[in-house]
Amino acid sequence: MNGSRKDESHGGALAQQQLLYIDGKHQAASDGATFPVKNPMTGSIMYNCASASVDDYATAVDNADAAYQGWSRTPPSTRRRIFLRAAEILESYMEEDAPLLLSNEVSATEHWVKVNILATAALFREVAGLVTHIKGEIVPADRPGTTILVERQAVGVIFAIAPWNAPVNLTARAVACPLICGNTVVLKPSEMSPKSQFLVVRALSAAGLPPGCLNFLPSSPERAPEVTEFAVKHPKILRINFTGSDRVGKIIAGWAATCLKRCVLELGGKAPVIVLDDANIDDAVEAVVFGAYAYAGQVCMSTERVLLHKSIAGEFKEKLVRRTASLKSGNHLEETGVSISGLFTPASAARVMAMIRSAVDGGAKMLAGDLKITGPNQTIIAPHILENVSPEMDLAHKESFGPVMVLSEFETDEEAIASANDSEFSLCASVWSRDVMRAMDITRRVRAGACHINGPTIYVESTLPNGGTGGSSGYGRFGGMAGVEEFTERKIVTLAKPGLKFPF
Repeated sequence: MNGSRKDESHGGALAQQQLLYIDGKHQAASDGATFPVKNPMTGSIMYNCASASVDDYATAVDNADAAYQGWSRTPPSTRRRIFLRAAEILESYMEEDAPLLLSNEVSATEHWVKVNILATAALFREVAGLVTHIKGEIVPADRPGTTILVERQAVGVIFAIAPWNAPVNLTARAVACPLICGNTVVLKPSEMSPKSQFLVVRALSAAGLPPGCLNFLPSSPERAPEVTEFAVKHPKILRINFTGSDRVGKIIAGWAATCLKRCVLELGGKAPVIVLDDANIDDAVEAVVFGAYAYAGQVCMSTERVLLHKSIAGEFKEKLVRRTASLKSGNHLEETGVSISGLFTPASAARVMAMIRSAVDGGAKMLAGDLKITGPNQTIIAPHILENVSPEMDLAHKESFGPVMVLSEFETDEEAIASANDSEFSLCASVWSRDVMRAMDITRRVRAGACHINGPTIYVESTLPNGGTGGSSGYGRFGGMAGVEEFTERKIVTLAKPGLKFPF
């Protein structure tokens, strides 16, 4: 089921070309085009991947539309069984090629591999439970002899785009709720991680998902704009969901607006953490370190701004720097115990380092870090902590997507709230205080789709309505019943008794 010849030798899962998957069949691109997929840590080419063309997307959309006619009528129990079985199959990949694929394609540490696989299995099980909660309502009718039903129906064909940074988990999130609602999906994975993302398709197909319900079409970076615009504007594509950068999200939203299609967009973040004067400092330090440096800061919910009450700032900084120094960064392919591995491309590492150096050159103070990029492919950056970052610096207001945090201080709660909200991003935040009611008051005033009290900014469960509140964090919601609402439509059905009289 993996789109390549079975090879039990070490590295065999990476040795063969990754194919497209359309209507339940593995196939090359219609014009034979491929593109190389490189190991971000070494820079070496691991394999070639088929590059889907516009013609391939047209074929996939037609097949998804045909499959929708049957899948949308599939009994709920059947859909549930497929997802529960897929969860078990996906977990078995931990003992097969998942660790190899993720560690090589996206520089995933052992912890990040487990997060992707185990959290995704949990997501499948939660989504399976939603299938019998896709409910409508009966509305009282003012017209005599009439019954009004409002049903929730599947939309049709969904176009989903999932990123590389949590390749299994975010791919599953992009397709699971649409599928459980009765839709079919055309999926565009990242060109960085097609084999890791195909694990989701493998598991669902092996679990019995009918052909055509989930189609997998990677494309080269050069083809991505063309095929994406084609799919967004295709008349049979009725919803779009995208997780990725705010730059690309704005382009997709613009295309969708030309044909009045709804999108679910989870984009960037620059999460603030507010540490109040009565916070548990030790616990807050642990949460900030995790939130800022998990997967080298390449998470949309990563902690990028830490706002400290002046009275505890000194103690917090001391403990934060000491805890950061205990983390090991390095080449996870060759070293053990690595917590922070490389970024996903040398260009990304160079961009993050340029933001850090620009801030330091402009007068920011560096509390941790070495201003170096290392590794065989120049992708490894040690964790950095900066303070005295002025508002005009890029590091103050742009998403870094790297292992760096910015510290600042405040005196009043009002000042902390204003600083937290001084951003075009609105995905998530965190507040630390022993006074829960005080923290609740602040939480309600911080502009964020999620705000966690005494917990890290990186926290998500599949039952929650995850997403931003507009701006550069996007709009719409993944997760739970909010996801059901995004990927279904309300349809009014009226039943009238014979013999109704009309005023004509």
